[in-house]
Amino acid sequence: MRLSVLDQSPVSRGESPARALQHTIRLAQETESLGYTRYWVAEHHSTSGLASTSPEVLIGQIAAKTDTIRVGSGGVLLPQYSPLHVAENFKTLEAFYPGRIDIGLGRSPGGNQTTRLALTDGQQKSLSSFPRQTSDLLGFLHNSLPAEHPYKTVKAGPRIDSAPDMWILGLSERGAKNAANLGVGFTYGHFINPENGKSAIKTYRERFKSSTWQHEPNVNVCVFVVCADTESKAEELAISQDAWLLNVGKGRDTKVPSIEEVKNKSFSKEDQETIRKNRKRAVIGDQQQVKRQLEKLADEYQTDELMIITNIHDFQAKLHSYKLLADAFSLID
Repeated sequence: MRLSVLDQSPVSRGESPARALQHTIRLAQETESLGYTRYWVAEHHSTSGLASTSPEVLIGQIAAKTDTIRVGSGGVLLPQYSPLHVAENFKTLEAFYPGRIDIGLGRSPGGNQTTRLALTDGQQKSLSSFPRQTSDLLGFLHNSLPAEHPYKTVKAGPRIDSAPDMWILGLSERGAKNAANLGVGFTYGHFINPENGKSAIKTYRERFKSSTWQHEPNVNVCVFVVCADTESKAEELAISQDAWLLNVGKGRDTKVPSIEEVKNKSFSKEDQETIRKNRKRAVIGDQQQVKRQLEKLADEYQTDELMIITNIHDFQAKLHSYKLLADAFSLID
């Protein structure tokens, strides 16, 4: 089993966004030393609780302060941008850190309509263009645009001999089909939607078209995890993530609340039911409980790589959770 990390740079209540970004660097260094395979950072906008707004900048900072772990995006919100611009950002990163850069792409609008218009400078860009944009991006990365393409004469720089690995992030068969048609990796977001994963990954594997940059299907699955020395401690830590997810779903302040704050708050029956449903997106428990559940999840999805996201208030407990997972799976012999 390979384990990797997805980090949204969550801001804990009482701490600053700048501190959250420093925690991202620290977590990347720690998980590299623990044997994790890759470290991806997200892209979110116009939110108080997630500091990862510019994955390309964060990737450069993380790669500069680590040595071997692959670093990438999970993911760049391509519909808001030019494929050429994204290609050149990631080719620049690849030039600095050859063989270590992943480019994960998402179809999400990145926020509400006003935020999206601000990102596109007022241009009405269609999300349905995502398959064409991903194809163009691959063409720029590998200098393989077809002869009839209107931008065939445009060469993305820097003109280096390698290119970052591409992944499509998806929650349904639509994303799976796009990744399969392009011959790139597919990441399923179990931490967002635990319902459609098996069918999406099945579709991806069945429809995968071998490409010059990837010969076989490559799948990983991202899941919320909270692991602690005891089940009761894990449950206590997880309530800050529970409340955070509830607030995200309601469009409230998205800073991660403390355990004490959550314990002092009363939740309606509707809120309690939402929290219960959200637990399907997560694996929570002691070391052996989490290992068993993750192994089961990997078997169900037929993947040998899981991406772990842990959005709890206590950063030291978060570090410990990743360490317990690394020990459980013997990431370093």
